[in-house]
Amino acid sequence: MTDLFGTPVLPGLEAASGLVTPAEERALIAAIDGAGLAPFRFQGWEGKRLTASYGWTYDFATGRLSQGQPLPGWLLPFRDRAAAFARLPAEELVQALLIRYGAGAGIGWHKDRPAFGHVVGLSLGAPAVMRFRRRRGERFERASLPLEPRGAYHLSDEARHGWEHSIAEMDRPRWSVTFRSLAGRVP
Repeated sequence: MTDLFGTPVLPGLEAASGLVTPAEERALIAAIDGAGLAPFRFQGWEGKRLTASYGWTYDFATGRLSQGQPLPGWLLPFRDRAAAFARLPAEELVQALLIRYGAGAGIGWHKDRPAFGHVVGLSLGAPAVMRFRRRRGERFERASLPLEPRGAYHLSDEARHGWEHSIAEMDRPRWSVTFRSLAGRVP
């Protein structure tokens, strides 16, 4: 993602529009909704968003990474497309997180777990804004990225490790597929 002069808004942040077609978006949304989603749980708290994870999973209760169910076949062509956008070998994207954000759902400020490396997301349904912040003394430096339906984003380097990100509560449903690589060797 760059400004009018070609300067990156955040180093390590890239975005692309139209990574999936409208027909593929409808099929992905139906597949996500049929994937046995469950409420997101974090340290005894239950989120408003529904999730399912494939490949490697992170257990927030134990703080451990473990092998989960393999990525389903219907997801592999989109993993390959996301990897090509991010200029990564497809086999490096070993984790997929499916999320359905219903009305009133969002995601608070966070960084993806250190066990994961690259983060490549597909945004489906309603448009959203991914917000970024990092502390600078007593204040926060901020940036934002519009997430258009059927578009993608890639977080690496400084954008991935130096900034927190969030998505404000939505008033319309949104779905996402987040692919991740591992940061290093599996424990």
